[in-house]
Amino acid sequence: MKAQRKFTVVIERDEDGYYVATVPVLRGCHTQAKNLDTLMKRVREVVELCLEDKRVSPSLELVGIQQISV
Repeated sequence: MKAQRKFTVVIERDEDGYYVATVPVLRGCHTQAKNLDTLMKRVREVVELCLEDKRVSPSLELVGIQQISV
């Protein structure tokens, strides 16, 4: 059995109401869905595909996310 790895997933909602998930440490690893349950299922699938592609960036630790108004 493979050792499990943890990945930070950034989740946003677009103007059409879709949830969009991005895994910053995996280049090109993102997906979308209408609800969070489906989104998380798809995130797991896309992470597995991205790991098979072997384009893993160095490990990063999420420090925080900020919003600003300009």
